[in-house]
Amino acid sequence: MAMVSSSSSRSSRPRVVIVGAGFGGIRAARALADRPVDVLLIDRANHHLFRPLLYQVATAGLGPESIAMPIRQLVARRDDNVEVMLDEVCGGDPEAGVVFTSAGRRIPYDYLILGVGGMPNLFGNDHWRPHLFHLGNLRAAMSLKENLLACYEAAAHEEDDARRQSLLTFVVIGGGPTGTELAGALAELGRSVVPKDTRRIRPKDIRVVLVEANDRVLGTFHPELSHAAKGMLEDLGVEVHLGSPVTEVDARGVRLDDGARIESHTVCWASGVAPVPLGKAMGLPVDDDGAILVSADLSVPGHPNVFALGDGTRFVPPGEEAPLPGVAPVAIQMGEHIGGAIKRDLDGDGRRDFHYLDKGMLATVGRSQAVLQMGALRMSGTVAWLVWCVVHVWYLAGFRNRMKVLLDWTWNYVTFRPGARVLTFESGDRFGEPGAGVGVMSRPRPVSAPPVDPTPAPRRGAA
Repeated sequence: MAMVSSSSSRSSRPRVVIVGAGFGGIRAARALADRPVDVLLIDRANHHLFRPLLYQVATAGLGPESIAMPIRQLVARRDDNVEVMLDEVCGGDPEAGVVFTSAGRRIPYDYLILGVGGMPNLFGNDHWRPHLFHLGNLRAAMSLKENLLACYEAAAHEEDDARRQSLLTFVVIGGGPTGTELAGALAELGRSVVPKDTRRIRPKDIRVVLVEANDRVLGTFHPELSHAAKGMLEDLGVEVHLGSPVTEVDARGVRLDDGARIESHTVCWASGVAPVPLGKAMGLPVDDDGAILVSADLSVPGHPNVFALGDGTRFVPPGEEAPLPGVAPVAIQMGEHIGGAIKRDLDGDGRRDFHYLDKGMLATVGRSQAVLQMGALRMSGTVAWLVWCVVHVWYLAGFRNRMKVLLDWTWNYVTFRPGARVLTFESGDRFGEPGAGVGVMSRPRPVSAPPVDPTPAPRRGAA
């Protein structure tokens, strides 16, 4: 594909290119909105997504518009120095100071901020991809929701007992925060909501299985909280299988390492995130997993004008052994720090090292139940759940979204009737991946990385 240069409209001011409109990319763009730079924010989607609540979209608790907001609306500023481009960066040449996009653009930069995030990590089991649902983006969450609702519709009138049980069995692989929250929400949907919609499905018909390879759920939390979370899940009726790695996933279900077979039409992957391989494609230093290595100021070693943040980055704080986790508070603080570093460059001041302020960890496990860990403070139950609600509403982008989520949560809490239980396909329509099947038998879009071309495009002179 011929590369189209984007240099014709460049001003004399430094250009900052930000790849990815996640938590970190948005914060960096906002930090630079009032500075004498031209900021170009590039993302594959036109919206910023509040990923911590994707599981509620997938389980019909919230509509997709409640956790997404147009990027242009978020970065609009009076100075008008921030542009947004809908495209995908698939490579680049750090020595020449350019990135390449899937649309054939060749975009020069003076500073580059990479916040491309991660993708589901299948640990080498790529052949499982066609059989898994995941929560990597809004479309994936909607695909899971459609499948859930279609399973219930089909099961309500299914005469074959084995097929009916398979339709009403939901497997979640991974007992981290995402998997734990998803399993709890699936159990509540199946036992408190669906039986009210049809008398043909009873709460005891629903089976939700959480499979975790390690010996406890929420492994990053204190063992006391992990034990509490496991009890909350079991109170909801979730079957928790610990120390049970999955050895096989196919179109009919999963098999565990002890030989147990679980037949299911819905298998959800929540067991780890791998970096998007853009850093490797650009020739930047990466670790064995492909995460971009960064220095103390979050710049990439050997490339002081290139920064990286978020899930696709490996940053180990001084004195620590483990890298910072890929969670929203880390990305937010990284984005703010990088924006500040560029401003200090412009002002002629020296850069500062990045120091993460740990604000604690939260995970909700169903209605009115959550766990909270903040330093030496450990809490579980309703108070932790209220804190979880406040924190998540606070970090949502936009006043409208905050109010809408609060109203939806209040309605759901009082009525047990979430309002997002709408299928967008009709009986006989093809659903999911083209050619995958009709109705409930279809599978989701494959879990995959965005296409990355590791071959730098030919240069066309100075940009």
